[in-house]
Amino acid sequence: MSAIRLFTDLNGRIGLRQFWLGSIALALCLLAIQWAAPQLTDKFTAAKIIAFANAFALFPWAALAAKRATDRGGSALFGILLICAIVLPRELQPLLGYAWAPSLVAISTMAWLVALVDLGLMPGVDPDVALAEQEGAAKRAS
Repeated sequence: MSAIRLFTDLNGRIGLRQFWLGSIALALCLLAIQWAAPQLTDKFTAAKIIAFANAFALFPWAALAAKRATDRGGSALFGILLICAIVLPRELQPLLGYAWAPSLVAISTMAWLVALVDLGLMPGVDPDVALAEQEGAAKRAS
């Protein structure tokens, strides 16, 4: 599976190895941006660049989670909702009062644990079916 399809397509299946390699690649890209942005620009512009990179990384992570959730026998929507449950509580925290902070942290932590166990550690449900099938590929002319 090509890297473009891995990070942009919500359809298909990927195994544990592709899921972890894709997640590590995204994390390293974000870490590089978080390190380089303050070195190259002022503090205010660096914060904007980092915020944009974090928001931009949501779709590739959702695509990885959707494909992995499909490989686990679930719906692609489950993987996307897990990513939302991990990220959104942190974004909502400044908008809600201080009393909501522990609940939001708990929701995010539980979503991380479910994602780690279900998507990151458990094997696919049907190992006999080939991974990364080309569902939308053109058929060969006969």
